[in-house]
Amino acid sequence: MLRKILTLCLVSTTMLAYSQNSFTTNNSSVAAVTDSADYFLQKGLQEKQNGRRLESLKNFEKAARYDANSKMITTELASAYFDLRRYNQAREMYKKLVSLGDESSTNYKQLMTLSFQLKQNDDVIAYANKLKLLDPSEKISYYIGKVNYDLDNYGEAIKYLNAAATEDPQNAEVPYMIAHSYADMMNYKLAVPYFLKAIELNPTQNYWIYELGLIYYAMNDDKNSLKYILEAGEKGLKKDNDYMENLGIAYLNAGNLDEGVNILNEILKKKPSDMNILNMIAEAYYYKGKFDLAMDYWDKILEYDKTNASSLYMIGMCYQKKGGKENTQKGIQLCDKAIEMDPGLASYKQKKMMAGL
Repeated sequence: MLRKILTLCLVSTTMLAYSQNSFTTNNSSVAAVTDSADYFLQKGLQEKQNGRRLESLKNFEKAARYDANSKMITTELASAYFDLRRYNQAREMYKKLVSLGDESSTNYKQLMTLSFQLKQNDDVIAYANKLKLLDPSEKISYYIGKVNYDLDNYGEAIKYLNAAATEDPQNAEVPYMIAHSYADMMNYKLAVPYFLKAIELNPTQNYWIYELGLIYYAMNDDKNSLKYILEAGEKGLKKDNDYMENLGIAYLNAGNLDEGVNILNEILKKKPSDMNILNMIAEAYYYKGKFDLAMDYWDKILEYDKTNASSLYMIGMCYQKKGGKENTQKGIQLCDKAIEMDPGLASYKQKKMMAGL
């Protein structure tokens, strides 16, 4: 019996000693991990102070391997990723800070702006609203307005962008987006004052000026259309074929036939079979009473497309407009032939007849 008791005491003593050794070992391991995390954190902070941002990041990443849930290490990682323009990784670190309990306005602002930059639209709105709850003085309207604008949600976009105009009245992009929202809804009358405001705030935006010219064109305000299209070119807008074509049309609409035709003829040198331009020049000459010149351009269309009944019809009209029995008879025959080719032109003929009454 005494031997059993001695044996049990020996086992208990051994187990206690093992337990104490294990506890000491575990504590040592934890201490080692903590020391390693702190070592790399401090090394990273030193590199950051010396302006060696990439080296500091490498050390913060090593520190995080030892202590992934440290708010301090995560904060430094977020900042380092941001400074090095690794925005996706920075955003993940700021999200992690929030999950670690750091729900500060600073973190939510960073998450809002990073989500905005990375086009994470739903997150922009969510973080903007959380930021506003924490700090009512924060200006978030521009971000929510821009997100809704990008999503073609123009009702919400205009509401928030108008608020953004109050928060930051010098931001020219705000009235421009409002103008574009109205223009996309074909509410040109409401779009114009916002275009004018945007251009006033930033006169160097030649494409905005060009767009305003096109808006006036859609409103049949030919004088202002020509004015702003010209101004856009004077301020450096690239004078490609599209620009020159619209400029030529603007000249024609404003009554400057020679200037408009000259510009469109220059485009025809590059695009000789452009039916739209050929037809525009023909119509311009027709309505100016220069019927022979008009017929020349409709003849060119027929050279490319012998089945173009509307061009044949208009040549017939030119002959009739020129007057004289022979011309009139020839014109009627051509118009009738065009109607045989395209019976839909009969209604056009009826409109022409009514217009002449």
